[in-house]
This record gives sequence, structure tokens and C-alpha cells, in this order.
Amino acid sequence: MTMPVRRPRGGAVQDRPLGWARDPLTQFDQLLGEMSGLIESTVGGVAPAIAWTPLADVTESDDSFHVEIELPGVKSKDINVEANGQELVVTGEIKEKERKGVLRRSTRRTGAFEYRLRLPGEVDTEKINAQMSDGVLAITVPKAEVAKPRHIEISETSESTESSG
Repeated sequence: MTMPVRRPRGGAVQDRPLGWARDPLTQFDQLLGEMSGLIESTVGGVAPAIAWTPLADVTESDDSFHVEIELPGVKSKDINVEANGQELVVTGEIKEKERKGVLRRSTRRTGAFEYRLRLPGEVDTEKINAQMSDGVLAITVPKAEVAKPRHIEISETSESTESSG
């Protein structure tokens, strides 16, 4: 794809402004690398790896919460799902493939990922179900019995307002 270029009357291409990068993601990765190096030199030791968060949808029904997390190319054995109270934590790692030849461009995410969700109500952690299908991790988190809505019937009582006197 060609990009339009403003040319002055002399016909020469204007220089790009400072900080202009062909690929903003490359520049962002460089910035993260520099920040990691700064933290490492300040704190000492090795800085922890930065985990990214996969895309997800969360829906709620009367009896459960449904979480769908996009994890294309990830095997279920590389995913860890934990529930602690109202918090659901999904962690794992997408390993970078060994490639032959020269990699010209890569926009796929690799490395450690983490998805954290605090659910708004009490849940039954013993009955959580997780299934992987077509690169989407589907997790069903049933609500606890106390958290389910319950219809309460109102009974009529007749009060005696007669007073003896």
C-alpha cells in the first residue's frame, strides 16, 4: 500500500517529523524494552515479564456467568483456570513458534497472558466448567444458591382491629 507524500514545489520528499516510525508497534516494543531495562537497573535483578490480557466477553444469566476468552492456537494444557471466591483468573502462555527463513512481520501475541475477572455476586466454585473449542475458552461459573434471584410470595393476613372496652 502506498502512502500519499506531500512534496514541496522543488520536488524533494519532506523529511518525516522526529519520532515518526513505520510501525508504531515496533516503536512501542522498543519503549517497553527501554522501560524494562530502566526498572532492572534501578531495582536490580530481572524485571518480571509483562503479561498481556486476551480479548473476552462476559455475560450473565439468571443462574450463571458465562466468560468467553479468545485464545487462538493455544492448547488447553497450556491454560490454567483458577477461582478464588468471586475472582476468576485465567493464565497461560503462547509459545513463539520456531520459524525458518526471515520473519518480515509479526503481529500475533506471544508470551504469558493473564485474564482476571471479579464477579459481582457469590459463585459456586465447585461447579465451574471450562471448555476449549475453535480457539475460544468458554467458562461457565454457576451462581451460588444464595445469590440466585428468588420470588417471594406475599400472603394476606387479616388483622382484627376491634377493641373491647
